[in-house]
Amino acid sequence: MSDQHDRALGAMYGLAMGDALGMPTQIMSRRSIVARFGTVTGFEPGPADNPVSAGMPAGSVTDDTDQAVIVGRLLAEGSGRIDPTRLAQELLEWERAMKAKGSFDLLGPSTKAALEAVSRGTPPEEAGKSGATNGAAMRITPVGVAFPGKPLEPFIDQVAAACQVTHDTTLGISSAAAVAAAVSRGIDGGGPEDVIAAAITAATAGAERGHWVYGASIAARIEWAVELVRGLPEQRALDRISDLVGTSVASQESVPAAFAVLALADGEPWRACILAANLGGDCDTIGAIAGAVAGSLSGASGLPADALTTLRSVNGLDLEPLTTSLLALRAAATG
Repeated sequence: MSDQHDRALGAMYGLAMGDALGMPTQIMSRRSIVARFGTVTGFEPGPADNPVSAGMPAGSVTDDTDQAVIVGRLLAEGSGRIDPTRLAQELLEWERAMKAKGSFDLLGPSTKAALEAVSRGTPPEEAGKSGATNGAAMRITPVGVAFPGKPLEPFIDQVAAACQVTHDTTLGISSAAAVAAAVSRGIDGGGPEDVIAAAITAATAGAERGHWVYGASIAARIEWAVELVRGLPEQRALDRISDLVGTSVASQESVPAAFAVLALADGEPWRACILAANLGGDCDTIGAIAGAVAGSLSGASGLPADALTTLRSVNGLDLEPLTTSLLALRAAATG
């Protein structure tokens, strides 16, 4: 396996790892996590009183991984192009399948509103005009795998196309661009500082796309959040992220929080994902983003072997074929 392939596979499985570690603690407060778990140190089952993850076995992934796989598959099937109508259909079908299994409220607010608009007859190209939360960022990793981050503008074109149906806004595209660019830079051999720099640059460019919505700059908040935790002990840093950066589904909270966690863990994937799981709030998405970027730094070979075994067995997850297809798109794009 080449280094690039290892890093790409690391990004995809890192996303799943962060998602699964954050599954049981999602929508809990940091204080509640401490009271119930002390410190989360590994995969846990969904608590019976968690309305989102109740009954889920330890190691289960959630919508973050499922929807990233959908994006990746559509990219591969579309030779690098995501058809917005097809994406809307796939997400609606996924939601129906989840409801049939007894799972509800899995779609984020922006995605849910956009898909409801499509169901009412709104063209998919117009449905995402107000989507500003983190749904696009959580599922954008395959774009970072499939395309090189430079030249920047064509890369942002790919990110914007993947965001269009649900998050066609300055905040939605900016936050997704940050994640995708960081993953892409990691796959190209970058280190922790490189991927954060790439995220800030791409977030700035992404903010020039889509429909303008009000909200703090994603690029500025990533830079600020990373500096906020620099040199702090982990627990104090987590308190600062929770109290000051925020861990909600708002892009300008959860995406900077993921990069703060990444910096705090110095790019080490298991540690980054564990830290995210202890944050609370939308910690499965924060973990998925931090895990994807960190996995692009370490490669799949740098992820704990037992964690990979758990992810594969519990979820029936085999990301190797999809990753190979996405890297074929990357090779074609680089000529």
